[in-house]
Amino acid sequence: MRCFLRRSLLAATFLLVFLFISLTIWTQKDTEMVEAQQWARSIGLQQLQADWNLRSLQNLTNATNILSVSYQYLAGIPPLQKKFLTVGLCSVKRKKENYLLETLRSIFEQSTGEELEDMVVVVHLADPDQGWNAQVVSNIAKRFAHHILLGRLLVIHAPHEYYPSLEGLKQNFNDAKDRVKFRSKQNVDYAYLMNFASSLSTYYLMIEDDVRCAKKFLSAIRRVLESQKRSYWVTLEFSKLGYIGKLYHSSDLPQLSRFLLLFYQEMPCDWLLGHFRLLLTQKEVIRFKPSLFQHIGLYSSFQGTSNKLKDEDFEEDATDLPDNPPADMITDIASFENYLPSKAYSNTEEYFWGKAPSAGNSFTIVFKQPAWILRIQIQTGSEKHREDYLQEGLVELGTQKKSDGKGCNMYTSIGRFEKGNFNKQDLENKMASAPECIRILVTKDQSEWLIIRSISIWTKPSS
Repeated sequence: MRCFLRRSLLAATFLLVFLFISLTIWTQKDTEMVEAQQWARSIGLQQLQADWNLRSLQNLTNATNILSVSYQYLAGIPPLQKKFLTVGLCSVKRKKENYLLETLRSIFEQSTGEELEDMVVVVHLADPDQGWNAQVVSNIAKRFAHHILLGRLLVIHAPHEYYPSLEGLKQNFNDAKDRVKFRSKQNVDYAYLMNFASSLSTYYLMIEDDVRCAKKFLSAIRRVLESQKRSYWVTLEFSKLGYIGKLYHSSDLPQLSRFLLLFYQEMPCDWLLGHFRLLLTQKEVIRFKPSLFQHIGLYSSFQGTSNKLKDEDFEEDATDLPDNPPADMITDIASFENYLPSKAYSNTEEYFWGKAPSAGNSFTIVFKQPAWILRIQIQTGSEKHREDYLQEGLVELGTQKKSDGKGCNMYTSIGRFEKGNFNKQDLENKMASAPECIRILVTKDQSEWLIIRSISIWTKPSS
């Protein structure tokens, strides 16, 4: 008899109740929320009543604790101290080329020594073929022995007896049986990887086993986290493809692993993760550009079929990403619908969209702390709305922040917009003291609305 789940009904019910409670803060007018709620309730209750649950979800205890699984350590041991970031990936035997060693090489070569000290890489070899697993471990040990000895690389395996049945699965989306079996097992593979990694670090990054990394990707992620530290998020995305470059709080991993186990046969993992994000009340996708990870595989891990997808937003060198220090956005330009001022500052695909501005209107970035600024780049307008750019305006640096925090008392102009864009460098000596504000000042009435697509700020590192 399988040993996968002795307290399934209680634990799975706890998880569903938790997810439903998370949804109560959303208005019933939000159709996306309603659909996610109805899906989780209907499918979840079906799963709780199914015979496989009594056999397959053994060892589930509390939805905020890790699952009790006896992992096999194939190489390395967990780090003694909690890290900043865990990079996790699963790998199985492919019918054609295998890219795992190239992916690991990219992770380590594209990271500095300081970054590697804050990182641990966990590989879950999830193939049932123990001979293949042993050969892969041997190859990894030969190539990356240094990183294994320093506690930077860990290879694990979750034994087959912890897996639910992969026979008689639902054939959703008219997928063939072998496709359903593959993607269902993949969901469980990821669930056990996340469960293992939940206590290793503060943040968790999921990639696939066939990617190339941007240079200093960890530092780029740090800068993004700094800019998002006052925002609520469940998932931050650093690639548009599949399950590549998805960042989580490690504290969410126990819930996410259970979620994948509960709905493992319903749909592919990247679709399930969209539902998880919605159920934890992050409605919008938060994806950053440029992408930090590129898909390099030519053949998929499923039947070796051709898979040449590429992320056109990927850039090999991510060292020039802006800092965008924590700040508040203040404007007297009326926002259109949900195109809020903060969206111009996020370096995501979202933007600020305001109604036709008049001369004297302004859009001000008010820093939480003064910052020495090296460069400012501001882009207005968009491909879809080419006329909605700032026709005439200038950029000012401000000091002497107002007591109400809604701007500064003193401003110094540093240049004008040209064809809706502003890009100026070498600004560190423009002010006697570190600026506390940046103000975009409209200098001419315009009948067209205004899109501020992105505001990017580079600052001098604090000594």
